[in-house]
Amino acid sequence: VVSAYPRRILNIHPALLPAFGGKGMFGERVHEAVLASDAEVSGATVHYVDEEYDTGTIVGQWPVQVLPGDDISALAARVLSVEHRLYPAVADHVCEAWAEGRVPGPFALSPVEPGSDLKQNAP
Repeated sequence: VVSAYPRRILNIHPALLPAFGGKGMFGERVHEAVLASDAEVSGATVHYVDEEYDTGTIVGQWPVQVLPGDDISALAARVLSVEHRLYPAVADHVCEAWAEGRVPGPFALSPVEPGSDLKQNAP
């Protein structure tokens, strides 16, 4: 199925790929690995699906600060909030490009104020 739809299938991953991706890295396992690594930043990544786990071309990412005292649930909740905003914005970006006959480029975030809409940087 993947080879029949190249650059047409999107996935969201709850970390900043390529870190904390690959086989078995999903859900709480990702957040647990981030916290165990003492990383200061996690986030969400939207990428094209290919034949390998989490290796497709990255279309968009949104960093999320790892805060002192974070546990898996707290980090997961903040990343999920970002995922719910990033995925539809990237999907719109990709669909608009294909509808206009363009190959979609990367989705770059503008600075986002709390409570504001997600915006893409102008190309």
